[in-house]
Amino acid sequence: MLEVLPIQSKTEQEAMCARCGMIFDADLLAYKAMIDGDLKGICQFSMSSNGGRICTFGLVKDMEITPKDRGEALFVMGRAALNFIDLCGVHTAYFEDTSFTDEAMIKAIGFKKNANDQWFMDLTDFFLHPCQHDH
Repeated sequence: MLEVLPIQSKTEQEAMCARCGMIFDADLLAYKAMIDGDLKGICQFSMSSNGGRICTFGLVKDMEITPKDRGEALFVMGRAALNFIDLCGVHTAYFEDTSFTDEAMIKAIGFKKNANDQWFMDLTDFFLHPCQHDH
């Protein structure tokens, strides 16, 4: 079973970042994706009056992950972070992890390139009807 949960301690976040080959940043919030109790990936993100930012996003490096589990873990983890950002009253978001190059997944989550060539998403009312949202 897939679960996406907030990472509760900075020690745990740091260890999970190491498993995913990511730089740990204690100032960032983070979610973890678990399938049947096994860590599959993490997402570190932030938010401010200038928008939410997905800063690091990816999967563990030390295990094989099926394409189905990979897709589900990334998609749900990305959407969970965006939903939290939106619930906090921040209604724009950017995907800023330049090391994550799966553009199809970035688009599936809901981001589009804006005029400044940034991955951008307007979260206004997105989670009222996420399956009908233009992405």
